[in-house]
Amino acid sequence: MKIQHLVLALAAAGCVSAQAADALNLANYQVTGTYSLPIFNGTSGGLSGLEGSAIAYARDRGTLFFVGDEGTGIIEISRTGQTIGSMTFDWAGTGATKNDTEGLTYLGNGQFVVTEERLQNGYKFSYSAGGTAALGSAPFVSFGPTIGNIGIEGISYDARNGNFVTVKQDDPSILSIYNALTFSTSSAADVTPNVSFAAVPTAPGASTYTSLFGLNSLSDVAVLGGVNALVGSTAADNLLLLSLDSRKLIEITRGGVIKSSFDLSNVLPHNGIEGVTIDENGTIYLVAEQIQDGSNVLPNPASQLIVLSNVTAAVPEPEGVALVLAGLGLVGAVSRRQKRVNQA
Repeated sequence: MKIQHLVLALAAAGCVSAQAADALNLANYQVTGTYSLPIFNGTSGGLSGLEGSAIAYARDRGTLFFVGDEGTGIIEISRTGQTIGSMTFDWAGTGATKNDTEGLTYLGNGQFVVTEERLQNGYKFSYSAGGTAALGSAPFVSFGPTIGNIGIEGISYDARNGNFVTVKQDDPSILSIYNALTFSTSSAADVTPNVSFAAVPTAPGASTYTSLFGLNSLSDVAVLGGVNALVGSTAADNLLLLSLDSRKLIEITRGGVIKSSFDLSNVLPHNGIEGVTIDENGTIYLVAEQIQDGSNVLPNPASQLIVLSNVTAAVPEPEGVALVLAGLGLVGAVSRRQKRVNQA
């Protein structure tokens, strides 16, 4: 093996322990970009990019998709917010009256699941740019009974093992993990999670509930299993939870232990941040609604894409450093030996 190749191999080995972390660590993240998203027809009817409520990363396409909570369709964008394509939704036959699309996740090969908050259904469809997804005839799954504006807010698919994770907004807030889901065009019983965490009443018989994981509501969830740097580590099983009302993003284990957090209080403070996803590089993407609070700020008529990046380079653990130093010592010895042989 050439010496330079050996050096590179040893350096890579020294980074293994740094990658084998137990957390993504949101403390290492900063906002590195905000981008206005396409409006399309806005409030004029037809496809609208307003009220961005959910976002998903498609790894095999290298692009993002988002939906607004009026449920008019799905829009494909670049990682900096440029429009690539779109597809409309047809809700006929679903029974939906609000078309409240609050959750979106990518399954791969152009397939998505979109959730309707009030029906608490998840619809599986294939994306076709310029086409229409007939959700009334699409395979679906029911996460619970029809409810008010406090139902399913987010969904995320773990391609490693086929798990799905969902969040219910509040009253009570619920985090649910499903080992697998079966989608069908026929009605079936509500699915039962394999693991769930739920807020509890503030008092026996009370109609108000405690916070869950210190969050006043749950707005979206993202699995971390697709992040390259976390492969083989316990952190790959962690989840990102977004709360609109608390304006916070947290990282938790699947056992409910909080590992890190990111304060969103000063990130587009007049925009409601409702969706989160993450790419293979560990870059986090948030989607926010346009300003709707009547605040006297600069015009911001569009939904917004917010990019969070890890700005701290990975630092090897002490044992990793020791391995590299030992390896470099070996490289030095080999080099000296080769030099003596060449001089003989």
